[in-house]
Amino acid sequence: HALDQADEPTDMNFVRKHALDQAEELGVTLREAATRVFSNASGSYSSNVSLAVENGGWEDEQQLQSMYLGRKGFAFNSDRPGVMEQSQKIFEKSLSTVDVTFQNLDSSEISLTDVSHYFDSDPTKVVQGLRKDGKKPTSFVADTTTANAQVRTLSETVRLDARTKLLNPKWYEGMIASGYEGVREVSKRMRNTMGWSATANAVDNWVYEDANDTFMADEEMQKRLMDTNPNSFRQMVTTLLEANGRGYWETSEDNIDRLRRLYQDVEDRIEGVE
Repeated sequence: HALDQADEPTDMNFVRKHALDQAEELGVTLREAATRVFSNASGSYSSNVSLAVENGGWEDEQQLQSMYLGRKGFAFNSDRPGVMEQSQKIFEKSLSTVDVTFQNLDSSEISLTDVSHYFDSDPTKVVQGLRKDGKKPTSFVADTTTANAQVRTLSETVRLDARTKLLNPKWYEGMIASGYEGVREVSKRMRNTMGWSATANAVDNWVYEDANDTFMADEEMQKRLMDTNPNSFRQMVTTLLEANGRGYWETSEDNIDRLRRLYQDVEDRIEGVE
């Protein structure tokens, strides 16, 4: 809070300038308006966007964005250390002027689609929805897990992740060969990939198309996946159908018809229908 309190002209102190503007607009104190560090309520974790994406239980992206704002809009207060106060209006106002978002990869072993917490924390479409001009912020991801640190755009990172894991024969063949849990990993990665469409529109159409060609168009692959883990195979089929239904993947009617047939086939297998 030191900068917003400094006795300086606003053309020399943009932190103070923006805090003053925000205080006037929202009818809050200058110290409240200067808040810039937000998270969950004490004892709470995640925006729950990942849970909604994982189970498909969301109506539209506006619902996901509302969940994010409601869960992440608690402010750290230097006047009351350890207390997290609901400050959603200030959070929304702060996000509405964001031009760039940034995340850092935590581990060389865990990438953007290994787990759901990366897209769960991503505010790209939240910011776009709050900005008056509707502009999507530029999103960057830093990979500092090796000596050769790299900063890439979010779309580039998702693209790289798809090529090195989901669509890489060495990766998915190894997973499938390992059995039931391996197929579940393939299914989970496909679902997490779609999460990046939901929160940032960061997945190229060809990623879904190639995933469909790899796992659904080949009858031998269909059989391997269904025999090894029918429940996860059903989830893979569901993810592709959902990606198409939500407008994230444009493809041919033949592909969609095949997916619908496969869904019925795997349902019959799980239910024991001959």
